[in-house]
Amino acid sequence: MRVKICGLTQAQQAVAIADLGATALGFICVSSSPRYIEPQQIQHICTQLPPSVDRIGVFVNATLEQIKSTVTLGHLTGIQLHGNEDPLFCQILRQNLPQIELIKAFRVRTPETLTQIAAYQTCVDTLLLDAYHPHQFGGTGHTLDWQDLKSFTPPLPWFLAGGLTPDNIEQALQSLSPQGIDLSSGVELQPGDKDLEKVRRLLQTLGRCTSNLNP
Repeated sequence: MRVKICGLTQAQQAVAIADLGATALGFICVSSSPRYIEPQQIQHICTQLPPSVDRIGVFVNATLEQIKSTVTLGHLTGIQLHGNEDPLFCQILRQNLPQIELIKAFRVRTPETLTQIAAYQTCVDTLLLDAYHPHQFGGTGHTLDWQDLKSFTPPLPWFLAGGLTPDNIEQALQSLSPQGIDLSSGVELQPGDKDLEKVRRLLQTLGRCTSNLNP
């Protein structure tokens, strides 16, 4: 299972989290976010990470030029679109950056939100489901209604996000079978400052969950 820790701002923490076993790190490229990090800082951190760790830039309604510039400067391997980007924009982005993983996030307000996903299935690589908040695009600490997702079996791999913590991840994975999980506020001391002990506990719990699922 992919484990993405999002909202990294400190190089030392990013390296430590990669060493603990996270498979992907996310960097918030949204200037209004308390977890915002500039492209030059992303570059500084990414040059210290092992090549096996995915490096994902998170964007909200950014321009094509902004995304391309940040990907190049930051040595990113993936892009997460967390705003209102339509399928056409995703197609254009994919054409311009064909080697970069394209993740489209959906903030699930009601089960009907999931019907939007079909239009994106041919133009993105991965999906991400997050909790809806009227004023924030992510990192809210709010959980999804996992029961509403019981029948969610998309043709693309997907991340479960939204209020996940070391304490509820086992329950989440007993309810659902995502290919990856994404945490930000659930492993933080404060926005952008990660709690390495919480990350360690998360990965230990995931190890137990995996052992139980694959005896």
